[in-house]
Amino acid sequence: MRKIVLSLFALSILAACGGGDTGSGTNPVAVPETPTDPAYQKGLELVAKSDCLTCHKIEEKLTGPSYKEVAEKYKGATPEKITELAQKIIKGGTGNWGTVIMIPHPSVTQEDAEAMVKYILLLK
Repeated sequence: MRKIVLSLFALSILAACGGGDTGSGTNPVAVPETPTDPAYQKGLELVAKSDCLTCHKIEEKLTGPSYKEVAEKYKGATPEKITELAQKIIKGGTGNWGTVIMIPHPSVTQEDAEAMVKYILLLK
């Protein structure tokens, strides 16, 4: 009887753990296919240090649009558009995504804001 109980217990543990799947599991943050791109790495670091994730998520709308929505809207962005979007980060604004105001981030440099934009645009 004890062997049966132990066998059932072991079987239930295996079933609960996915039957021995050795995959890495699910990641709550989608990882783009370009994590080795220097623009991706630099932008990721800058976004992680900022307060951006308070209002934005990668895949779902929060207060502001998801990064994937931004990447889709501005895919194929020219260098001029990247500069303009970086200015939105620095100066803030409203109107592009409804009536919600994006707060300004005046302490972010133009170079860093452009790196953040390039990272976001890689998240398509």
